[in-house]
Amino acid sequence: MKKQEVLDKHKEFLFSCVANYYEEPLVVDHAQGSYVYDSEGKEYLDFFGGIVTISVGHCHPKVTDAIQKQSAKLQHISTLYPNEPHVRLAEKLAQITPGKLQKSFFTNSGTEANETAVLLAQLHTKCQDVIALRHGYSGRSHLAMSLTAHAAWRLTPTPMPGVHHIPNAYCYRCPFGLTYPSCDIKCAKDLEEAIQTVTSGRLAAFIAEPIQGVGGFITPPKEYFKEIVAIVRKYGGLFICDEVQTAWGRTGGKMFGIEQWDVEPDIMTFAKGMANGSPIGATIAAPEVADSMKGMTISTFGGNPVTSAAALATLEVIEEENLVENARVMGKRLREGLEALQKKYPLIGDVRGMGLMQGMELVGENKSPDPEAVKRLFELTKANGLLIGKGGLMGNVLRITPPLNITKDQVDQSLKILDRSFGQMGL
Repeated sequence: MKKQEVLDKHKEFLFSCVANYYEEPLVVDHAQGSYVYDSEGKEYLDFFGGIVTISVGHCHPKVTDAIQKQSAKLQHISTLYPNEPHVRLAEKLAQITPGKLQKSFFTNSGTEANETAVLLAQLHTKCQDVIALRHGYSGRSHLAMSLTAHAAWRLTPTPMPGVHHIPNAYCYRCPFGLTYPSCDIKCAKDLEEAIQTVTSGRLAAFIAEPIQGVGGFITPPKEYFKEIVAIVRKYGGLFICDEVQTAWGRTGGKMFGIEQWDVEPDIMTFAKGMANGSPIGATIAAPEVADSMKGMTISTFGGNPVTSAAALATLEVIEEENLVENARVMGKRLREGLEALQKKYPLIGDVRGMGLMQGMELVGENKSPDPEAVKRLFELTKANGLLIGKGGLMGNVLRITPPLNITKDQVDQSLKILDRSFGQMGL
């Protein structure tokens, strides 16, 4: 199809809520490594990776080969029949996740993974109350939207009962008007008062992303999770760590984001970059927690052999190519470059994140959010051949998440394009 035909059919046959980036949407035709190409052949350096999903580059030959071989052998059988890729992937997760996490349940998405985690916590604790963070994002189902504290993504006016929210660790815009570190981590300690006032005094779970993704890469202080997880367990709750965006070395130096804060979750959830773009979701828990889910349940496509093979190959590439360390080294180079841009352009109010998960918050006078500047910059970076993401409650945060196997030259190329694009804004 020609570009316009694709755009016309998208408008005619897809839900109108299926939004696209850019004033004139980018019709992508093919991709390889860190680059994607539009329907007219123009090349773009991909520093968003399909929303933090392309872990090892587009169409990595090892992942593609694993998918092709498994597709020729067994494409689908469902969880009613054990198969080798399914159990091998479960075993792999048990080997590499922290603490006592051992038993997995596979689904199709992060939404389903989080749904499974919350249900599991409620069954294990025999309690319904769940606390999540403001600005957090958990998915698009009814329960996941209730956990989400981000108005633009809550399409239903009636949230699920038993879900409560507390302020997040947004140091740049502290919800308590305090300054780190003299704040004494008030945002974490507020959890105890919330449990004492909006619940029955018991808790099923606290769910959080180590770094809030859609929320704008909000990154908590180093003491935050130790403080908050201690409170969760004091009141009998489980800590559900949503690693949908932070897993597989994304934060640099550690396989999982939460390891940067040195705490062990009771349940972890995954999706996105786990299979380098193949649809997958996973929930892993300690055996005594996992075994609390009794009775009949099934996931028709969970643990699909082809998807499982893609996930195994992705994890093998990450380990074999030492990409967790590459994310740390290249993340440091990227961060230093972004901080240099911050000094050059007052529009950049904050730079935050870890590893190859970096955000820049664009602001006007008195730190006022500037989503219009993001829109303008987006058009310029597209024209200059760079793809990035955006997020934040007010839509004023740039999200930069290249593949984990990004090179020094590609990091430098992205920084040059960003510099040129900011310069073209004429501010």
